[in-house]
Amino acid sequence: MDAKRLERLEKKYKKSADRQLETPPKKHGPGPGPRHGGPGRMGGAKPKDAGKALKRIFSYIEADRIKLVFVLFCVILNTVASLAGSYMLRPIINGLTEEGGSVQKLFGSIVLMAGIYLVGVTASYLQARIMIGVSQGALQRIRNDLFGKVQKLPVRFYDTNSYGDIMSRFSNDVDAIGEMMNNTIVQVISAVISVTGTFALMLYTNVWLTLITIVMLPLMMKAAGFVGKRSQKYYKAQQAALGTLNGYIEETVTGQKVVKVFCHEETAEEEFHYLNRDLRDKQIKAQFFGGIMGPVMGNFSQISYSLTACIGGLLCVLRGFDLGGLTVFVNYSRQFSRPINELSMQMNTIFSALAGAERVFAMMDEAPECEDKEDAVGIAEKDGRFYWEIPEEQEKYTYRKEQPELKPEVVLQNVYFGYNPDKTILKHITLYAKPGQKIAFVGSTGAGKTTITNLLNRFYDIGQGCISIDGIDIQDIRRDDLRRNVAMVLQDTHLFTGTVRENIRYGRLDATDEEVVEAAKTASAHSFIMRLEHGYDTMLEGDGANLSQGQRQLLNIARAAISKAPILILDEATSSVDTRTERHIEKGMDRLMADRTTFVIAHRLSTVRNANAIMVLENGEIIERGDHEELLAQKGRYYELYTGLSELD
Repeated sequence: MDAKRLERLEKKYKKSADRQLETPPKKHGPGPGPRHGGPGRMGGAKPKDAGKALKRIFSYIEADRIKLVFVLFCVILNTVASLAGSYMLRPIINGLTEEGGSVQKLFGSIVLMAGIYLVGVTASYLQARIMIGVSQGALQRIRNDLFGKVQKLPVRFYDTNSYGDIMSRFSNDVDAIGEMMNNTIVQVISAVISVTGTFALMLYTNVWLTLITIVMLPLMMKAAGFVGKRSQKYYKAQQAALGTLNGYIEETVTGQKVVKVFCHEETAEEEFHYLNRDLRDKQIKAQFFGGIMGPVMGNFSQISYSLTACIGGLLCVLRGFDLGGLTVFVNYSRQFSRPINELSMQMNTIFSALAGAERVFAMMDEAPECEDKEDAVGIAEKDGRFYWEIPEEQEKYTYRKEQPELKPEVVLQNVYFGYNPDKTILKHITLYAKPGQKIAFVGSTGAGKTTITNLLNRFYDIGQGCISIDGIDIQDIRRDDLRRNVAMVLQDTHLFTGTVRENIRYGRLDATDEEVVEAAKTASAHSFIMRLEHGYDTMLEGDGANLSQGQRQLLNIARAAISKAPILILDEATSSVDTRTERHIEKGMDRLMADRTTFVIAHRLSTVRNANAIMVLENGEIIERGDHEELLAQKGRYYELYTGLSELD
């Protein structure tokens, strides 16, 4: 890889990493960016407060309080059994060295010690078994909340974030949280109880030896803090790099045809190698600092153990300290540092989980779509007709109670809109569409055609002006009801895993099989469906990878056809089909649009000739309007586009 390209990649991905690791959380701006923008771009950086993330993780475990109490009881029982079993060595050893000891007494002590350890083993099994259920239940709730939040996020969130990075939240980050909850939480509780109990027994056994152990503790904690601080930093960087790499893999695999068309295989490999190497470097640093925690703490523990054994031996010789007490104490000395060592060895799991939790909760904290107004107007369907539902507290549209039937008349009045506040995309857009009319938008790429249709669905809210349906401002309509009554056929097709029948029925889940077939016929999809191996029961996977692009679009159109929505939006709906199929679709579309108010975006101007009105847009403004013949007579921009004197660039 040449130096210039390496410098460009470092600059490109460093900005993404800086946004994720350094900037404070912020809301997404209204503007869409690249749909598959390389590295994961979360609009809000991960929270700085790891303690807050830990508290939120625990909030998902609180639902199983009773189980947690029992787990805590088992942890205490296991720890007490372990400490008591260890202390049994003192009378056993002293009994062997003193006069009057007997085999029977020794056997009884051993049986008692075995019984104590058996209780501890049983408690350990129960705590592990129950805690797994608790942790998996918490993970289920986290995934549910995360997926539920995904459904509530505005469209602009997906326009400005890589799908791969979003998926990384569900896989890598949630799995890291699960790894911590399965084992580490119990270990933390057990460590606290074990350290407390061990310290108490150490004091009871010998105060002076206890002081030696305590002197070593600050050194151990300081070392743990030094290593842990750096480990956490690198684990955050590792999680961010992992999300970036996943995002790049997702976008490259999705756009593999484009990669091959432009012969960018080597370029893609170079960029992947760069990201993979960056992830490797961050993982090495994270794993190194996480891995050395155990050896560092282990060495301090060995030093403490050695000092205790040496000084304890001197006490036995000079001060009459019993041999059993020394044996028990050196065992406790090692046992005292063991929980700290175990926790230090779990630091990589803890920091990885906290880094993942911060990313998950950052996504959960994203601003959702604004809620509907309390007096929002609803839309109900009955016997194929649509009616306004006016709440009692609604005063603005009370007249609709006397005229409740919805007439899909759409009006845009002096609409201004910009994805970013400093850049206006649409300017003083004014138009109307009467019920059953077909309105077409034509113009150059970037003129604002698709933006208008996105505003009709409230994917974005306008900055100024008003959009109304049947005289009711769409911002006063319940968002779900609004979208349920606006069917869309997009240029980008998307099919779900399931049968052909299920994909068509996605447009209206209560549709009958007969209605599914009728919708397919309307979209001219019935003939090719019947040629499939299992007809309408053919399974589609991988976004319909076993179908052609045109066939996928026909199913997309059939999905809209089965919807009873009175408003229809066609955004380059026939762009992926051949001319012969297009003629069949247009006939079906004429039947489909007969009783619907329709908005059409098309680059093929032949498809909009029969529109009631054609809007010509340039730079976010309507510069010409009229039907086909009127616009040709004006010999303006539409005339140039239609006759080929100018092109749609």
